[in-house]
Amino acid sequence: MATIQRFQSSARMAGVVSCGDLLYLSGQVPTDLQAGIEEQTQQVLAKIEALLTLAGSDKGQLLSAQIWLKDIERDFAAMNSVWDAWLPTNCAPARATVQANLARPEVLVEIMVTAAKLASDV
Repeated sequence: MATIQRFQSSARMAGVVSCGDLLYLSGQVPTDLQAGIEEQTQQVLAKIEALLTLAGSDKGQLLSAQIWLKDIERDFAAMNSVWDAWLPTNCAPARATVQANLARPEVLVEIMVTAAKLASDV
């Protein structure tokens, strides 16, 4: 049976759940809710990168990403620009991006990813 580990866990949710060689990150939202889409996306990706590091992985190990945008028509291109600059070459995960009403009206983007652990941590 695989060991399950939870990181940054509360009664409601964990920031990361590790099972075997896979990592499941909860949806990450920006800290500065007054920022525009580019800065909010940068904040979310920085949080994802920190959680991946905490759990023994990095952004080159992404398997899938789910992205929710408050206004996909307005923000899709700008979010993609930040995403493309952040993602290592030849490491694109399977991905879906949709428009959604998010938990707070000021949140413009939320991202949830699944990743593999680095080989040395498996």
